[in-house]
Amino acid sequence: MVTFVLIATLVVFLIANLPVGIAIGMSTFSALLEGGSMSLMSLPQALVTACDSFPILAVPLFILAGDLMGAGGVSKRILDVCNEFFGRITGGLAIVTVLVCMFFAAVSGSGPATVAAVGSMVIPTMLELGYNRSFVLALVATAGTIGVIIPPSIPMVIFGVSTGASITKMFMGGILPGLLIGGVLILYSYIYCKKSGFKGTSQSFDLKRALKATWDAKWALANPVIILGGIYAGIFTPTEAAAVAALYALFCGTVINRELGWKKLYEAIANSCCTTGTVMVILGFATAFSKVMTVEKIPQEITEALLGFTSNGVILLLLINVLLLIVGAFMDQTPAILILAPILTPIATSIGLDPVHFGIIMVFNLAIGFITPPLGMCMFVAARISNSKLEVVLKGITPFILLMIGVLMLVTYIPEITMLIPNLLS
Repeated sequence: MVTFVLIATLVVFLIANLPVGIAIGMSTFSALLEGGSMSLMSLPQALVTACDSFPILAVPLFILAGDLMGAGGVSKRILDVCNEFFGRITGGLAIVTVLVCMFFAAVSGSGPATVAAVGSMVIPTMLELGYNRSFVLALVATAGTIGVIIPPSIPMVIFGVSTGASITKMFMGGILPGLLIGGVLILYSYIYCKKSGFKGTSQSFDLKRALKATWDAKWALANPVIILGGIYAGIFTPTEAAAVAALYALFCGTVINRELGWKKLYEAIANSCCTTGTVMVILGFATAFSKVMTVEKIPQEITEALLGFTSNGVILLLLINVLLLIVGAFMDQTPAILILAPILTPIATSIGLDPVHFGIIMVFNLAIGFITPPLGMCMFVAARISNSKLEVVLKGITPFILLMIGVLMLVTYIPEITMLIPNLLS
């Protein structure tokens, strides 16, 4: 009965359009009222213990780092460099957009933050050059999803904390899948722009100007090298890397670029605090929710049911992917990982998957939810910053969703794409 109340009330509250964190908390409270082996005190205790974690400290710090990068001019300098080298190619600005999103992803760890920071710079320019609006917004929204796949990644931190998987290895495992997505998006952009007649910039290549842009952006380009290099070299942990990223972004914005004044700094910190507060409420209630599920042995029952349905690893992975794609369309990444990771990880390991590999699969699936209605967080951000209706983004998003699902299948069934770098460096 406790299990029924837990799941049923969650579904009802989500359908009622309550905020995800509140819906999870109220469903947990309802289940605890029903009885079972846990007391009501478990709920406030979970709210405290969930946030009282050193690895979780990486989440607000990476959020702050992303906001400071956007406000401090770091993203703009990366855009200038990419534009100098690739802007003349057919569909050059579309290619540049993907590359800048990949660079920004290597510091921010957030999909919506990547869309907001990069989209606000490239969307107006692309529209002025005559690019199709639906294509532009869909491209920016999809490229933004790379923010949670190329390390560092906030969802990877959440997965590691909730399952015990190595966060450092997950960061390593996300590199090749992230680069693969970027390569596929660049190839599709080139083909689409070639057919549509979207040419690159008319400006000829100038080595002196390109070197100057690179020199001006040297501090921005060094950012991912310092962060990821420090983690992989064992100089600092992922959590400490988040602190370094925030301080480095602050240093670049105030001392190097001198674009981060008091007003922008206040706005960046305020925005980070709002985002962090939302994430922490979800995290606390989702921890209590997961604890109730564990005590009631729901993960074991689901595992036995799936394994009883089929023992074929290929089919099981396909079913898990379908489930996660559906969940990602309706639920944000953080609660989805906190609720489903403890349930699905034992199933994945039972068929021989490495927890790191499965973690990348899960994050990838839920990243596609960023561009899948009705949730589609990255689509909403792209529409908002361009003052467009969501329907405009929806018109161009279908081919990008299909491309992402294609890459997901490769990552799912070819473990070497994920595990090559962790195995080489471990």
